[in-house]
Amino acid sequence: MSRETLTHLNTQTLIGYTEKRGNAWHYRAEAQGAESNHYAGAIPVPDVYRRLFDWTALEAEVHAVALTDDGVLNVTDPTRKAIVRSDTGAVLGIFKDGYQVHRYDEWLVRNVESILDAELKIGSAGLLRGGAVAWVQVEMEDTLTVEGVEFRPFLTAATSLDGSLASTYLTGAQVVVCDNTLSAALGTFDNKIKIKHSRHSLGKLADVRDALAIVHGVGDAFSLQVQQLVSETVDAGRWDRFVGAYTAPSTDSKRAQTNAADKAVALNRLWHHDERVTPWRGTAYGVLAAVNTWAHHEAEVRGADRATRNTERVVNGKIDELDAYTIKVLATV
Repeated sequence: MSRETLTHLNTQTLIGYTEKRGNAWHYRAEAQGAESNHYAGAIPVPDVYRRLFDWTALEAEVHAVALTDDGVLNVTDPTRKAIVRSDTGAVLGIFKDGYQVHRYDEWLVRNVESILDAELKIGSAGLLRGGAVAWVQVEMEDTLTVEGVEFRPFLTAATSLDGSLASTYLTGAQVVVCDNTLSAALGTFDNKIKIKHSRHSLGKLADVRDALAIVHGVGDAFSLQVQQLVSETVDAGRWDRFVGAYTAPSTDSKRAQTNAADKAVALNRLWHHDERVTPWRGTAYGVLAAVNTWAHHEAEVRGADRATRNTERVVNGKIDELDAYTIKVLATV
């Protein structure tokens, strides 16, 4: 079960392009109420405002109450503030007074509206952790192809109200054959913008809107890195050395040894027998596809279900770290 209940996922996340891509794993008609959260095409911008961001993040004073021998002690901390949902009253975070709220409607919707056009539309959006984290993903409706790899470029805008995430705008590519997310930043392409919740951050809104033009370069950047990876040979010996290096246990414990062996078995099975990998076996892209597929679909997940963890990996940019580490290890063997 997801950390987010099925009811939450069916009412507080919006899923687009289902006519081409099918329903999300969490689809339950009975949990959606009077209005489905799935859209045959792109998600209309007004629906994102109305269904997800129709509340305000309020700043509130921080009070503490303590019992003493003399009675009740009430204290207000003037150096801190709480961020509270206007509709539910839930406390989403407590910060020092320099923390700046980045409103979801402004940082995630109005910013990305400037890049929406005939090719780019909203493909998904949602709230996680009771509204403490939010994202809007802009996608290309049509699928692109390079070296037999079918993919769709995207840009994700995400931020938080609990301190877990700076306002982040990052790009990547959704690979159709395996429904994996791959980084578009393995080369020199700059695919990410991060702005901290500081008191001076509001002055950077215009810079963000200008910088969002990076999404238009994702297709070319991802195509180039796929071509480069496909052209790099990985023979059987190099693959074996890679698996040994990538799965090397961190300790001598029996559990670490077992986990390493299981990971090696899984990677070898994907490399030799899985159609999400085998068309590119013998190349560096095949190595990337094997590890990325294992991480998305088979690696142990703790603290969340797999689909939620995959979503969080895209929202917080961890997908870049995953793919970059794979290429780094491969370069050593």
